[in-house]
Amino acid sequence: MILAVDWDVFIQLTVNGLTLGSVYALIALGYTLVYGILKLLNFAHGDVFMIGAFIGYGVLTALGGAIDPRVSVWVLITLMFLAAMIGSGFLNVAVERFAYRPLRNAPRIAPLISALGVSFFLQNSALLLFSANFRTYDTFNLIDPVRGIHQGPLNISIPRILTIVSAFALMVVLSVFVGRTRIGKAMRATSFDREAASMMGIDVDRVIVVTFFLSGALAGAAGVMFGLVFSQIYHLMGFFAGLKGFTAAVIGGIGSIPGAMLGGLLIGLAEAYTAGYWTSTFQDLVVFSMLIVVMLVRPRGLLGRADIQKV
Repeated sequence: MILAVDWDVFIQLTVNGLTLGSVYALIALGYTLVYGILKLLNFAHGDVFMIGAFIGYGVLTALGGAIDPRVSVWVLITLMFLAAMIGSGFLNVAVERFAYRPLRNAPRIAPLISALGVSFFLQNSALLLFSANFRTYDTFNLIDPVRGIHQGPLNISIPRILTIVSAFALMVVLSVFVGRTRIGKAMRATSFDREAASMMGIDVDRVIVVTFFLSGALAGAAGVMFGLVFSQIYHLMGFFAGLKGFTAAVIGGIGSIPGAMLGGLLIGLAEAYTAGYWTSTFQDLVVFSMLIVVMLVRPRGLLGRADIQKV
């Protein structure tokens, strides 16, 4: 018996999965950068993503809102991305300076507990500042939903195109930055051996600050993308997105930039296909089952490399 495939549904679910996966991938890239340098799981990263979404919303509101913006739509979106990336980047630097740096030489459990504390602090700060109400980007009024690619079964709106293309572009830029620039080479040296890098004249503190800024900037960009695609944002959105981003980083191979992208896309597609062909109730079951299977079969992740053991 041959099962008929509804290609219209399959293609649309694929688009949905790639869109959501692109957001997860950017969050995963932030986890990967910080873990690669400090071997630290920054569990506050998802809440930096949430703050980035609110910064984008603040810029949108300050410039007239979606219905009657004071500047052109593309200038407005550019300003939202810039403000969210810069604001989230500096927030992440502040988190590193006050919550992680004093514990840099402490047992690993100490910065992990500190990260959880920062996460709760950011969540509750957002609750106090913005209340528990959902805020909406009102994307349909900001960008004409008719615009985009509409060819046969393929229907992609402008926000979805922007999200997918921007995620891949940021991954490429990050890869080039880490692989080709002077500070990028310093980041790689620090990730291999922080003490040796310091003895070779590398300013390790500066490298870590740059790493946290880049990580926060990626989270801020992901926050704006989420708001543009899914419209609604709220103070707890960072917890769930951060958990999925961390899962994506682990599945792809934490410490690997292409791995973070691959993991994010796989999780996004898994969620979309589960919701479309089965039920949205079991989306998380499928995602975390994938995590368990990958960890059992390939503990270092799909594209991860084994850690170098010092002797």
